[in-house]
Amino acid sequence: MKHATATCSALLGCLALAACQWLIFAWAPEEKVMGLAQKIFYIHLPLAWWGLVSFAVAFAAGMLCLLRGSASCDRLSAAAVETGMLFCTLTLVTGSIWGRHSWGAWWTWDPRLTTALILWFIYAGYLVLRSLPMPAPKKARMCAVVSIVGFLDVPIVFLSARLWRSIHPTVFAAKGGGLEYEMAVTVILCTAFFFFIWLALLLLRFRQISLSARIDALVQARIDGFASGSADDADAAHKD
Repeated sequence: MKHATATCSALLGCLALAACQWLIFAWAPEEKVMGLAQKIFYIHLPLAWWGLVSFAVAFAAGMLCLLRGSASCDRLSAAAVETGMLFCTLTLVTGSIWGRHSWGAWWTWDPRLTTALILWFIYAGYLVLRSLPMPAPKKARMCAVVSIVGFLDVPIVFLSARLWRSIHPTVFAAKGGGLEYEMAVTVILCTAFFFFIWLALLLLRFRQISLSARIDALVQARIDGFASGSADDADAAHKD
């Protein structure tokens, strides 16, 4: 059932990506000042939004992991963080390309960019912690704490352009974001369609981590079986 859901999500994700390409390059008009470079915005925004959603999922799964000690929640949190890191990295890359054409610089220490970079480093630390050799229960608890603490930066990233003086555009501001009708519809639909891409990646990665954990458990059981068998043989030989 889980495999079928992941496969279905992957197929829908491919169709959604194709639909996004048509909306971006065939339907949405070309911006007069930035030209084609502006169209990266339609990819940049969905990546940013679903990256933050990934960290929200990791936060919720981390909470459940601490409360219930669930290995499944730990694996879901890991899958969500890895998916979020992919989206967050692509957000920073596409944002830098957009900023180079819009602001004339690849990077500026704007509040939105700075808080997003801090978020990236927090969850990069999570991945480093995840790779360390330590007992699984202890690692799960420590990773859960990092996923929970790291999530505190998510609302700051989201509100940074409104809380502080920022050159980063606020797309859906209270007075409107200044987008033409076709542009606004395109960014909304692309954000919605990216849900299927995000879900497919999350489910597939969760399945991979679950299968890896199952293989590790089977290998460990096999090793323990050999060790137990060798010990029994040694005892029998000693008695003889």
